[in-house]
This record gives sequence, structure tokens and C-alpha cells, in this order.
Amino acid sequence: MERVRRAWHRWLGWEEHAAPGLGELLLARYPGAVMLVDDQGVVLQVNPDFERHAGHSPDQILGRRAVTLDADPLHGGFSLALEHCLTTRQPWQGVLLCRRANGALRHQTTMIQLLDERPSGPLRLLVIQYDVTGMRERELHDRQLLARLGDTVSRLPGAIFRLHQDAAGRLELLYASEGLVLLTGLTPERVMEDTERLLELILPEDRQLLEMTLAQSVVSLEACQLEIRLDLPDGLRWVEARARPQRRRDGSILWDGLLIEVTERKEEEFKIRRLVSTDMLTGAMNRRAFFEQVAAVQARALRHRQALPLAMLDLDHFKALNDTRGHAAGDLALEAFAATCRECLRPYDLFARIGGEEFAVLLVDTAPDEAWAILERLRRAVEEISLEVDGDIIRFTVSLGLAILQPDGNLDGALGEADRALYRAKHEGRNRICGPVDLEPFGAGSSGA
Repeated sequence: MERVRRAWHRWLGWEEHAAPGLGELLLARYPGAVMLVDDQGVVLQVNPDFERHAGHSPDQILGRRAVTLDADPLHGGFSLALEHCLTTRQPWQGVLLCRRANGALRHQTTMIQLLDERPSGPLRLLVIQYDVTGMRERELHDRQLLARLGDTVSRLPGAIFRLHQDAAGRLELLYASEGLVLLTGLTPERVMEDTERLLELILPEDRQLLEMTLAQSVVSLEACQLEIRLDLPDGLRWVEARARPQRRRDGSILWDGLLIEVTERKEEEFKIRRLVSTDMLTGAMNRRAFFEQVAAVQARALRHRQALPLAMLDLDHFKALNDTRGHAAGDLALEAFAATCRECLRPYDLFARIGGEEFAVLLVDTAPDEAWAILERLRRAVEEISLEVDGDIIRFTVSLGLAILQPDGNLDGALGEADRALYRAKHEGRNRICGPVDLEPFGAGSSGA
């Protein structure tokens, strides 16, 4: 090895008695293999530590072609790298798979540099190698882990995402897994390129909820969870979003979270809610659901200072119908009555069965002076119902009591007023509407017969 060291000294022009300079120190201490080769790739010189790093003694490599180090001397990358430098006169850098004398394969990051040509001298190339096998193995291991993780993520029943909000409040999706395609039909690449493509699928009211939830999360830095609806070509789809925020040094916020489709669950919830809140025979709301819905409507009406028409309805002589025709005929009459009411009322009006043959109606977004005409139309429609039972034709009528629920009024109190008006309608002959005098049109209070 001393012979090799002295050869390097002579080639570099060092004097034996000179103090070691930077070049000598680099050659002596460089943690890798260094070779000087000619234009045929024959190794002329090696650094003192060559054997430890390349796995070949100097005697095994000096005078032989450098491609001997290649894992495949005939078809490997070493000869191509040397040819590149000689042809282009440009350095080459990359990773070569080399074989040590004991047969072990090592990955060597390699740099080949064409040295300055002397006017009359031959071409020389400097080859520097550094063993990166451990790094490559760790890289391969990390890639395998990432591949397995990616495969696991792609199999999740949802989509993983990272959402960013800058200091100006702009939202940007930094990452989304492939599960986004099944949820939305959009590829992660498209959404990361333009996040608005995803946001515009959210129903307007749900997008407002999303913005409010994110704003609260920015302040509290607590995990957030919400359910939103996506308007997709195949219909509405419910998605649950869960995310945990973190604040960055620049003041922006990152949310790491998960999107899961919950359409089936929401449909089941709606079915259960309908079962709990609906009268099974007539399909009308039950008393409990009616009180809950009226409270929500009244809260909105309070903001606009709007009064709400409220009516109580009762089938005339219903007990006699049950006694003479049987409960089956009574049930048929109730079903026909409820169906007629739904046809006469608007989809957003509240219609409920609150007793045996007693029903309640709340007219939404209706001025009190408009209520009488709507209820009169309903009364006439019920009067025209004709049912055939056991070969007989059954007809019946309805009496109605009208009251006004004030924006800040009490529902029980308003129902009491409507019930007293209903009692008056019964007392005055049935098949009629009674209510506040200032709302009664001329001739009201008599039946439509």
C-alpha cells in the first residue's frame, strides 16, 4: 500500500519532504475508492484506502480495466459511463452496482471526471466511488414500506386528505388518496390542481357549514367533524369529514383527515326518524315531531317577525262512523283524509295527527289573511271524498278551528285557541271553519253545503 501512496505522490508532483497539502489529505482520508484510468479504461493508479472500499487489492486492479469492478463487466453501466465521458468530454455521475472480490454486490455512487489534457500527453480520467449500499437498502426498504402503505391507503373505504388554509383564508388540497375517485369521481391530481372542483360539488348550505366549522377549528385547534352532501351526476351523496388541525409557523393551518361515505347510514337514519316521527296509519307527523318542527319554523319566523296560521282539524261524526262501519272503515277514512290534506297543502306546510281523529296544520310562510282561503279549499276537498265500503258509499266532512301563532307566542296556547275555535265550528253545525273574527271573510261560519 505504501507503494501506491508513493505513486500518487509522484503523479501529483509532491516532494517527499513536503508537508501534506489538501490534495494529499483528501486522497489519504477519502472514505471511498479513487482511481486514475486511461482512455481505454485501464486503471493506472488507486488511492491508499482503495482495497478497503472497493474490495479489490491494488495488485488485482492495477493494469486491468476498471469495468472489472462492475457486477456485469460485459454489459454493466461502468463501460457506458466511461464512454460517455470520453465522447462528450463531460463528467458523469450516477450509481453503479459493483462486485467485490468476495462476490458481494455493493452500490457505489460514482463520479467520473476527464482530467485536463496535456498537449502531448494521453487522456486520463479520475474515477471516485463511495459505497452507498446501506443508503440504497434503506431507500429500498422505505420504498417498500411506502408501497405497502399506499396499497393500504388505496383499500381504505374513504379518502385521506391534507387541506391547507393560508393566512388569507384560501383553501388548497395538498394531498388526497385514490379513494377520492370513488367518492367524487374526481382524481386527486385534478383536485390538487384546482381545489374548487371539489368544493363546488358541496351543496351551498353544507358549504357554509363547512366554512363555519373550519373557522371554529382555526380558533380552537380542536378536531372537527361534519357531514356534507355532494351533488354528483348519480344523485346526492353524504360524506363525513373528520380532521385534526395544526398551526404552522407562518400562521397557516393544515388539516389532516379522512372522508368517508355515509349515504347508506344517513338513509337508514332518515327511515328511523320517519318511523319515530310519523303516524303509521296516515303518514302525517305525530305530535312530538310536530312540536319539534313548529319550534324550528317559529325560530325562523321570529327573526322576520312573522305570525303563523295554525289550525286544528277534526273529522265530523267519526265515532259514529267507527261504531256503524267498523274500525277498518274508520282507518280507511283517516287515510283518505290525510292524503287529501297533503294534496291541498304545500310540501313545506306542517301536517300532523295529534289525536284519534284530530289533526293540526301549520301554514308556513303564509300571511294570516291568506290562511282562510287555503283551509276552505281543504274543507271543500274533504267534502268531496267518496269511499266505497262493502258496496256502500261513505262520505264525511271536517271542521276546522283557526288561530294565529305569534312569533314569540306559545304553541300550547295557540293550540288551545285553535281548539276552542274548532269547538265553536262543531257547535255551529260542523263542516265549517271558525277562527279570529278579523280573519273571517263575509259569510264565513256556515258550511259549504
